[in-house]
Amino acid sequence: MIININKPVGWTSFDVVKKIRGITREKKVGHGGTLDPFAEGVLIIGTGKHTKTLAEVSNTHKSYEAFLKLGQETNTLDTEGEVVQSAPIPELSKETIIKTLNSFLGEQPQIPPMFSAKKIKGKRLYTLAREGKTVERDPVTITIDAIRLISFKKDDIHFSVTCSKGTYIRVLGSDIAQKLGTVGHLIKLIRTNVGNANIKDALTINEFQDKWKSINL
Repeated sequence: MIININKPVGWTSFDVVKKIRGITREKKVGHGGTLDPFAEGVLIIGTGKHTKTLAEVSNTHKSYEAFLKLGQETNTLDTEGEVVQSAPIPELSKETIIKTLNSFLGEQPQIPPMFSAKKIKGKRLYTLAREGKTVERDPVTITIDAIRLISFKKDDIHFSVTCSKGTYIRVLGSDIAQKLGTVGHLIKLIRTNVGNANIKDALTINEFQDKWKSINL
């Protein structure tokens, strides 16, 4: 079974996998692309024989809505971390922001953040980061298919983005802030699509649990 779950804020992707395993009693349960704990939205879960299709799901392009807070940077580049840098915010126009966002379109290198699940020499980067270590990371090639300004005020930019597998929206947010002449971090991130799976069709954990119980009574 393939399930489109609307992951809540504060849950890890593994928390969702564990919960679905408990509800369905399936031994094999996995997900098709990690979402950070602070993020919410579409998380594709596969159970039983359908876990074999999750690699294909993970490779699809994904869409997000991101909320970027300017003027402060955290060590995690999101709300989970501590503020490590502050900077003044220049006067920004709508045109400047749109031009800056559009400059990220296409294929480009992106350096994975230290606070990530990526492994280097068998160790998760976030493990090293929590030990206060910073190691050199090779850039990964990503593609930004579409990026659009939704709204902005002096220190907040709300934008949407569609991108390839392996894109860190936290890093993109930080890079956008730097290109605008300041620093920033994401305060909210919603994954709206994974391939053809849309957030409008996603079930909350409770909705899935109720649906499962009604079918399997």
